[in-house]
Amino acid sequence: MKEDFEIIDRRHVPDAAELKSVEKEKAAEEAKWSAPILSLAKKASENLALSYGSALKSAASVGLISKAVSNDSTAKTTARCHAMEERANLMNMMKLSIKTLIQSALSLGRTLDSDFPPLQQFFVVLEHCLKHGLKVKKTFIGQNKSFFGPLELVEKLCPEASDIAMSVKNLPELKTAVGRGRAWLYLALMQKKLADYLKVLLDHKHLLSEFYEPDALMMEEEGAVIVGLLVGLNVIDANLCLKGEDLDSQVGVIDFSLYLKETQDSDGKQDGGITAVLDQKHYVEELNRHLSCTVTDLQNKIDCLEKTNSKLQEELAAATDRIGSLQEEQQQLKQQNELIRERSEKSVEVTKEDTKVELDTYRQSRQGLDEMYSDVWKQLKEEKKLRLELEKELELQIGMKTEMEIAMKLLEKDTHEKQDTLVALRQQLEEVKAINLQMFHKSQNAECSLQQKTEAISSFEGKTKEMMSSVKQMEERLQHAEKARQAAEERCNKMKQELVSRLDTYRQQMSQLDSKCSTLEKELKSEKEQRQTLQRELHQEKDAASLLKTELEQMEGLKKELRKLQEEKQQLEKVCEEQEQALQEMGLHLSQSKLKMEDIKEVNKALKGHTWLKDDEATHCKQCEKEFSISRRKHHCRNCGDIFCNTCSSNELALPSYPKPVRVCDTCHTLLLQRCSSNSS
Repeated sequence: MKEDFEIIDRRHVPDAAELKSVEKEKAAEEAKWSAPILSLAKKASENLALSYGSALKSAASVGLISKAVSNDSTAKTTARCHAMEERANLMNMMKLSIKTLIQSALSLGRTLDSDFPPLQQFFVVLEHCLKHGLKVKKTFIGQNKSFFGPLELVEKLCPEASDIAMSVKNLPELKTAVGRGRAWLYLALMQKKLADYLKVLLDHKHLLSEFYEPDALMMEEEGAVIVGLLVGLNVIDANLCLKGEDLDSQVGVIDFSLYLKETQDSDGKQDGGITAVLDQKHYVEELNRHLSCTVTDLQNKIDCLEKTNSKLQEELAAATDRIGSLQEEQQQLKQQNELIRERSEKSVEVTKEDTKVELDTYRQSRQGLDEMYSDVWKQLKEEKKLRLELEKELELQIGMKTEMEIAMKLLEKDTHEKQDTLVALRQQLEEVKAINLQMFHKSQNAECSLQQKTEAISSFEGKTKEMMSSVKQMEERLQHAEKARQAAEERCNKMKQELVSRLDTYRQQMSQLDSKCSTLEKELKSEKEQRQTLQRELHQEKDAASLLKTELEQMEGLKKELRKLQEEKQQLEKVCEEQEQALQEMGLHLSQSKLKMEDIKEVNKALKGHTWLKDDEATHCKQCEKEFSISRRKHHCRNCGDIFCNTCSSNELALPSYPKPVRVCDTCHTLLLQRCSSNSS
């Protein structure tokens, strides 16, 4: 418990005379407010006397005649009247004890100890109220009748009361249920939640029916009235020590001497005014307490919302940074993909053009060699025919042998020239072979360069440049080879012309033709070998073409990788879109939370603006305008503070200033429901 201390100057301390005057004024004030208490005490004593008299009469009537049916009905009616009188007496005594306790607490400074007599009498009266109408439970030891059983239900219905139950169970000095019940009441009063806990019990009367009779005080409307009176005790600060007190053996006897004081005048109007003022004061204090609780809750919620808002803003900034970085990476990937695509397309086009040119050259060279082979074969056939003809003419040409020797010398010169031409042709063929080998090596180099392209894209450009230079060299060499081939064709044409011109001479020179045929056969063998070598070279060129195809397949693999990169880019774009949608949803949630906070502030403003109407000011219901009576009682609306009848205020709703549903009039009920529906929509 917190206490506020102030440092006072000695000048402000009153003298003894001033203190006596203050005590006289207090005595006069006590005389003013004790008059209604005296009247209530007299009424209570009269009611008790009447209740005891009626109880004795009913007992006498039951003892004398127990078989008559009429006497049984009268006994029941007398028992009911007796129970009603007891409830009324206990309720009046509860009012007196609460009023005296509040007045004494206000005069003493609101902090009370366990030795304070009005506080002890209050607990005695409350114990009598809780014991009224209790059912007797039979056990092995005997009959048990204690009010701690209903109080144990509070722990199940309200989890806030678990601390009180645990502390009561942990006290080693308490051995009986009565002592535990008294300790529970002490702790609940110190927590200022005694009225709340008893209200929870009254809201669950189906559970109380196991412990109380139907006519018990806690089962009737008097229990709700007592709970309303207990709300005023929240003004008092009680400092009660449970250790060292014998709560099990205390005798609960009501001391009426505290309430019977001598007074000069007793007015019922003052009593009514005091009760109205106290009720309004209790209501205002309770309302302020609930409002302070709601304000603290709202402040905590606002702090939580601000923290979440700051977190969301940080996440928003981080998400925007991530989106920007992802967009930059996406642009870089796009640029890299475009560069790789352009380079690959250029390289593919260059390789395709090179392969086409090489194939054309190889086809042309092959066609030229085939034509040469066919020409030589035709020449062989013609020479065979000529040989047959020459054999017939051998006999005629023997005489011309001398002339043939001279011609032989000339022919030897011609053969030497032909051998020179053949040597030149062979050199050209060797050059062609070297060119093919160079092409093969270059194709291998192209394969290595393609593998290096997959490993490192940066080295691709330099290799493409080397390929371009090598291609240019190849083109130059091919041009030289084509020129040499054209020169060889021209020479062949010249040779053909010379052979045609010298056919006549060959017919006469038979011996020379034999030697010539042998030389031609040798040349044919050499040409066959050359053809085989050319075929091998063609196979090698086919292998090179297959390697180029594999390179093309590798390029297709690169294209597939490009497609995968494009798909990953699309997935990243989808992720970015989803993050933007999530950010939009978070913005909507923030706006909704702000709207809810504004609605809560408006509700608090509306609650602070309502005024609590006094009981004396209202004689008719505000809605149906029917006059109040004993059967038609007054009820306050906890939202607007006006007074209505039971039919016009039968609804209950949970308000911000109350932890549980409370009574509300029909108009406030409809307005609050409309507000809830608008907030939910």
